[in-house]
Amino acid sequence: MKNKNIEQMIDPLLDWYKNNKRDLPWRQTIDPYQIWVSEIMLQQTKVEAVIPYFKKFIENIPSLDALSQIEEERLLKLWEGLGYYSRVKNMQKCAKQLISEDLHSLPSSYLELLKLPGIGPYTAGAIASIAFGERVSAVDGNVLRVISRVIASHKNISDAKVKKEIELLLNEYIPKESGDFNQSLMELGATICIPSHPRCNICPIQNLCIAYQKKEMYLLPIKEKRKTQKEIEMTIFLFYYKGKIAIKKRKNTGILASLFEFPNSQNSFDLNKIPYSFEKVLKTPLYKHIFTHQIWHMKGFIIFLTEKPKDSFIWASLEQLENNYSLPTAFKYFLNDLYKIKRVS
Repeated sequence: MKNKNIEQMIDPLLDWYKNNKRDLPWRQTIDPYQIWVSEIMLQQTKVEAVIPYFKKFIENIPSLDALSQIEEERLLKLWEGLGYYSRVKNMQKCAKQLISEDLHSLPSSYLELLKLPGIGPYTAGAIASIAFGERVSAVDGNVLRVISRVIASHKNISDAKVKKEIELLLNEYIPKESGDFNQSLMELGATICIPSHPRCNICPIQNLCIAYQKKEMYLLPIKEKRKTQKEIEMTIFLFYYKGKIAIKKRKNTGILASLFEFPNSQNSFDLNKIPYSFEKVLKTPLYKHIFTHQIWHMKGFIIFLTEKPKDSFIWASLEQLENNYSLPTAFKYFLNDLYKIKRVS
């Protein structure tokens, strides 16, 4: 499968990347561990948001050995706010597997990387090309968009077969500067060949883009619409007793697995049925949190208890909640309401 436009865009893209790439902390190294951390963090998360997390993560967990040994609670706390916590759990699983095999670095080949937990074709391609110079493609959403426009493909990029076709197409042309080439495609997609309003007037490969020539850049790529998200009504119980709040740990499977939460219910709840003694109840504002496949509509009640329940809650101060426990963003909306109560009381 040959394409002269792909072949001819290599040199101008590499030149453009050399002179225009953003100064990002993970681009200051070819350490496979740091590149791996950055690539996992960048999944589903914007670059600007990742930078402080990346710096703090590397500062606290600088190596594969350190990742294999860190307590899960501390690990999840360092990840708090990035979401998709299964990503970092798979990273630790991967680290433990490698250390148990007496390997203290990630493998250097694409095929070996693919065998590890949580590492798919894109991440394997990124690590193999950037850290080890293997001539293999790394196709993420940005790259899919760029290539779809360059070749004016009307195929659905949400289709795994289409993604594989583009991987194979690029593998035909990967230059020896494989890491820079893959990053140049990602960078172009992130900064110029953007989804809604591509900046074609400053694109270094404008003359090679068939979509631009056909005035189809606003139509491409073709991507199926996301399935409707399930909407869930949630009632959040903020049990308040002597300056501390009740929390509990979620199950270790499913959404927000192993994180901490305020007691809650997915059904409408009659406050008169609360099985604890309380003196007053305050309503919080309504909050909405959007997950990939769900939308939570949350109403909260701050319930001032007169005696401590015998249930196996963990009782934490607001400072402990923020510093010691990995509380998902969905529940953090209520912290401001709790701080208001603390200031008044």
